[in-house]
Amino acid sequence: MKEDHFNLNNIPVLTRRKFLWLSSAATAGIFAGCSTDPITGQTQLMLVSEESEVQLDRKNSPHQFSADYGIIQDKALNSYISQTGKTIAAGTHRPKMPYSFQAVNATYVNAYAFPGGSIAATRGILVNLDNEAELAALIGHELGHVNARHTAEQMSKGVLTSVVVGGIAAYAGTKSPTYGKIAEGIGMLGSGMLIASYSRDNEREADSLGMGYMVKAGYSPAGFIGLMDMLKKMSKSKPGTIEIMFSTHPMSDERYATAVKNAENIYGSSGKSTLYRERYMDNTARLRAVKPAIEEIQNGDSEMGKKNYGNAETHFKKALAIAPGDYAGLVMMSKCLLIQEKYSEALKYAETAKEVYPGEAQAHQISGFARMKKKDYESAYQEFDSYEKTLPGSTGIVFYKGFCREGMKQFKESAFEYNRYLQMEKSGDQATYAYKRLVEWGYIKPAK
Repeated sequence: MKEDHFNLNNIPVLTRRKFLWLSSAATAGIFAGCSTDPITGQTQLMLVSEESEVQLDRKNSPHQFSADYGIIQDKALNSYISQTGKTIAAGTHRPKMPYSFQAVNATYVNAYAFPGGSIAATRGILVNLDNEAELAALIGHELGHVNARHTAEQMSKGVLTSVVVGGIAAYAGTKSPTYGKIAEGIGMLGSGMLIASYSRDNEREADSLGMGYMVKAGYSPAGFIGLMDMLKKMSKSKPGTIEIMFSTHPMSDERYATAVKNAENIYGSSGKSTLYRERYMDNTARLRAVKPAIEEIQNGDSEMGKKNYGNAETHFKKALAIAPGDYAGLVMMSKCLLIQEKYSEALKYAETAKEVYPGEAQAHQISGFARMKKKDYESAYQEFDSYEKTLPGSTGIVFYKGFCREGMKQFKESAFEYNRYLQMEKSGDQATYAYKRLVEWGYIKPAK
């Protein structure tokens, strides 16, 4: 079942065989070879072309945004964040990249960038910023990673690691193996596709670039220091909510000291630039109004990681009492109930979530799983099919479509889905199951 293949979604450490393959691929034009560092202007070995960065971004970023419960529905706030980002991006080393800037509904504290320029910040971090300069610092830092091509650099070295960045199960695998396994089954884990876990050197460079970019756009470097102060305080008061950010963006006292030094020495003359606090407060008023709900969801997240599902359910109920139409809260409550095998209740919350955010895929997935557990395979199939039409490219959904077809005793159609799944996945429990079914049904001759 296992094949030695190169998968752009999960790039392993380079073996000699893979290196030779990469070399031939580069010759064929799939990857770039030597390129010019956009920051230093020097020649660098880069096996991933800029075109590939953009393609990988476009393929994978929508799945991460959905894992983070979709882009926020507040169009005015998203427009404000987008305009702020574009203003800063115009003064970067790679101003022509197809940048996009958005907030996502996830409540954990983080911001991240895909290699082609898609940048997102979670509600969890936005409600804790104090002014627009801090937002500019956050965006500037992520722009630093994109401009320095840190993800492409790690891919070229063969050391890119997939990091889970998705919502309530972000650290479930380490804190609760049982929760992590269930979470994997119902798609609770984030896609984690190209969200790199940056090195300290990467962070230092992104800090330096980010501060330069924000100052160039007219913001005070004090915003950068304010952002770092906030993150340091949260790491002590709410370590669980910021754990993911520090795993992908390692913090250190040295980084903080360097930022303060640069703000005072290199950008000292810009220290009197405005922080735009009032403008930030005006634009985030609706978001900050639901901060208590966001904090309850964070508490529920923490309890889920500890397998305290009853406590988690209580927190999610409190969150939904404050914000009844909160999509993330509804989906997370549904997941919590699924783990407790309360399938009918879970389905109710998933259905409400679908009504609240019709264009987002994840509620269809959860609804499909709840229906499947209730052995309503036909309805479950329709939900999984709706998910795939909304967000193509999820291999797990293809497997579940095959499983539902099998449950309906539509074996020919089930075989089609299982075969489609095996074209994308060659190993794992689901691949083994699909392969065995195809052998049993006579579609594949077993290897002798």
